[in-house]
Amino acid sequence: MIIGPKYKLARRLGAPVFEKTQTQKFNLSKERKTTKFSKQKSAYGVQLNEKQKARLSYGISEKQFKNYVNKILAKKSTDPQNALFVSLETRLDNVVAKAGFARTRREARQLVSHGHITVNGRKVNIPSFVVEDKDVIAVKKGSDERGVMATFNDRQKDLTLPVWLSYDKNTKGVTKVGVPKYTQTEHMFDLAQIIEYYRR
Repeated sequence: MIIGPKYKLARRLGAPVFEKTQTQKFNLSKERKTTKFSKQKSAYGVQLNEKQKARLSYGISEKQFKNYVNKILAKKSTDPQNALFVSLETRLDNVVAKAGFARTRREARQLVSHGHITVNGRKVNIPSFVVEDKDVIAVKKGSDERGVMATFNDRQKDLTLPVWLSYDKNTKGVTKVGVPKYTQTEHMFDLAQIIEYYRR
């Protein structure tokens, strides 16, 4: 997926949606570029902005993102915001990133696409693969000491997994043991605004 200049996009959205922009350097750049008289967005503009923040955070295309939302709206979920959050969080590439196997979601997507990741012992090369309860995600044997995985042990020491994932030090596998729960204040995007955007 072609994204474009990350700093410029992140400044326009008003959020560090890329790992590259989650740094002090970006914050300084953002402060320099911020003007006192910024134009206030319409309700539609706010919704569009929130949608772009979420979509780019997870690194998925507009078509993929729209499909996720439309499926949830079609099911008439009582909590569409959390249903959308679960769909995004349980993507295999996201779980690989959360587990620390990769440093970024983009890197995680490459690991999956290149066949370095297994689910329940079987190789899976589809980044959008849905991780289900009790699924065990691990790095394929032979890939666990190469490339980005060579520094995994150092990263893992300082890693805090979300409560719905559990790491086994012996097998170096991560198991899905719960369901992600969306809390708006903990994220840089507002899923309620996004749901309203697609309901128009």
